Formats: sequence, structure tokens, C-alpha cells
Amino acid sequence: MQTIESQIIRTHQAGVHLRTATDRQIKMALKALGDILEKDPSVLIRANRKDLARQQPDDPRNDRLLLNEARIRAISNSIRVISRLPDPTGKILEKRRLENGLQVEKITVPLGVVGAIFESRPNVTFDITALCLRSRNACLLKGSSDAEYTNLAAIGLIKRSLKVAGIHPDAVTLLPSPRETVEHLFSATRYIDVIIPRGSESLIRFVRKNSLVPVIETGAGVCHVYVEKEADLEKALNIVVNAKVSRPSVCNALDTILVDQAIAPEFLKRLQPLFDDHRVEIFAEPKAYSLLRGYSFLQKATEEDFSREFISLKCAVKVVKGIDQALAHIDQYGTRHSESIVSRNKAHCERFLQEVDAAVVYTNASTRFTDGEELGLGAEIGISTQKLHARGPFALEKLITEKWLIRGNGQVRE
Repeated sequence: MQTIESQIIRTHQAGVHLRTATDRQIKMALKALGDILEKDPSVLIRANRKDLARQQPDDPRNDRLLLNEARIRAISNSIRVISRLPDPTGKILEKRRLENGLQVEKITVPLGVVGAIFESRPNVTFDITALCLRSRNACLLKGSSDAEYTNLAAIGLIKRSLKVAGIHPDAVTLLPSPRETVEHLFSATRYIDVIIPRGSESLIRFVRKNSLVPVIETGAGVCHVYVEKEADLEKALNIVVNAKVSRPSVCNALDTILVDQAIAPEFLKRLQPLFDDHRVEIFAEPKAYSLLRGYSFLQKATEEDFSREFISLKCAVKVVKGIDQALAHIDQYGTRHSESIVSRNKAHCERFLQEVDAAVVYTNASTRFTDGEELGLGAEIGISTQKLHARGPFALEKLITEKWLIRGNGQVRE
């Protein structure tokens, strides 16, 4: 049995060969993987059922873990989309000749080896693999024990596709799921170029605190929709319901509704039956609580509820006195992920766009569009909430860095 250290080294070595693979080989590997998933999803589904059988049946996180034929078909389609994206490496960013005769070029190159630590979302295994292969990065995958059987089945299919294309199978490696594995990732500064954690705030904080390898955060989302007093209420209701219930377990789902006091009575009255249909539990501060009295699933909010990423059919509600209070609330409790204002006041919309410090800021639209595929980037490894190197959907275009090539003819520096 290979040690974790030897697996890391072998992936680093395979990464060297991956950089010299032809574009045809990489596209072939991705096409083969998409075809395998589409033609026989049963291998993944059987493994996924074994993982789901180990979970509590009422755990809201099961939605993240679940794979079915429709989701596997979507994964397959996403891989094909990525295969058709242009190779982001080898592009000449700058080219010039110095007075001393040196020929200088700056080009795009892969990051090298990407280490990804993620929780119970097996589709991420394929997203990261496809994006790393298309950008010629080797990758080390460390999934959670919740998805252990699914990830083991997935890596078997991935390695099959690599062999079809003549790419070294160690270019993608699934590491053991126990948490102790991450200690080896954190210290492998010679072999790993970047670590990307994708999951809960506690996971991200743990990786940031302990890793010696550079970290790019794909942060948890505490996302807000601010319904301003000049909002079109019909649009606001559609946006809020979509942002909360369409996929409550994902990071771009709505967590807190901020509603202007001028329209709060009417808006919350109309929202109640829509949320009631989906059994959405509301945690409301005193003003909102009094307006929502009688709603079937109503709780009094605590301070902590406004900083919660609910990842379920739950949300917080607060009545605010105007845009200043809404902006102050988002600044205090937001995680710089995705924020939205619903309003017909163009000045307030533009102010919201300019002043809110988040990776993605919306006017009159659902936060659920924060997604690499929705924004035309293909899949993404995650949504980066930091400001260095990558921000927002961390997609193919960000899995590269720069390299200077200088060609001389005997020049020495005076």
C-alpha cells in the first residue's frame, strides 16, 4: 500500500508529464470520462447509495451527497463543456526585445499540483478533475468520509479515462478520507503548489490556520437579499423564494432577508404562504417576528442566527430602516460571497453594487446565479471569497499563473 507521501510525490511527477500532453489527449480524456458517466451511471449510483445509507435520513446535507441519473448526466455535460473551453496555458501575455538583445516573453502556465479538500459533494470530484486536466494541473483530491464509496467509484472511472488518452493515471489522485490525511497535504510544500478547501467555514478556517502550502479559500456563503422600499414586490417574492428554496444546501442560497420597514407588512404577508408551501423555517428579529406572527414555522432570532449559513430550508429575517442599515448589516454579518438588492431605485442599486464588499453583487436577481457554469465559465472549483489571485467563481481561467521566458545570446549584466 502506498504511503500518502509517496502518492503526493507520484502525483507531482505525473504533473510534469501532464504539462507536455497534447491538447488532443486532454480533450480525449475528458470526452472519455463524460461518455463513461453517461453510458453507465449505475456504478456511481450504487456506490452513492451505500454512502447515503450511512447518513441520518433527515440530514439536510444529504442533498449535497445525493447522486442520481439526472445529476450524473449534468456532471457529464459539464465535463464536455469544459473539454471545449480553450486551453488557458501557453498564451503569450507579453513579448519584447530588450536593448541588450534579450528576447523576453511572459506566458501562462499551470499552477502545478492542486490539492483540494472538500466535504460531502461528490460532484466536486469531477469538477476539480475536469478543470485541472483542462488547465494541465495535476490534482490531489481529499474528500470526506461521508462520500467515501462514491469518491472511490469516481476515481476508478477517472483513471480509466486517463488511460484511454495515454495520460499518466497518477495525474489525478484520491487520498484517504480520514482527517489525518490533511496534515500530509499541509506540509508538502515541495510537491503541492496550492490547496483549495471547499466546505464549511470551520473546514476553511482549519485549513487556513494550519497549512504551510498557500491556500485559496472558497468560502462559506452567508448570503442576503435586501428588499428595498421601491422594490417590485412580485419580482422580490420570486427572487427571494428562488434564492431560498431552489437548492437550499448550496453556498449561494439565501440565508437572510433584509426588508425595508416601509414595505415589510405587505411583503412579509405575501411571503408567508409561499414559504409555508416549502415549510421554510424563519428566524425573525422582534419587528419581523411581530409581522410574521401566525406563520407556521416561526422562531425568534438570536444574534448568531444572522451569521449562520443554514444550508437547509431555514432563513433569518430582519426589518431595516433603509439602505444604510441594510449595508451596515451586510458588512457586519456577510461572508463576502453573494449579495443582492431588489429595487427600482437605480441610484440605490448602483450604490449597493459599489459599496457591498462581496465576490458577486446583484441587483434584481437571485443569488443562485453565483456559479461558474451559469456565468459561462464552465464548472468551478468553488466560489473564492478572498481577493488575491482569484475572486468569485474559481474556474478554468484562474487555474494558471505566469512564467517569464528569456532567450539570450551570451549577455551578462554590467
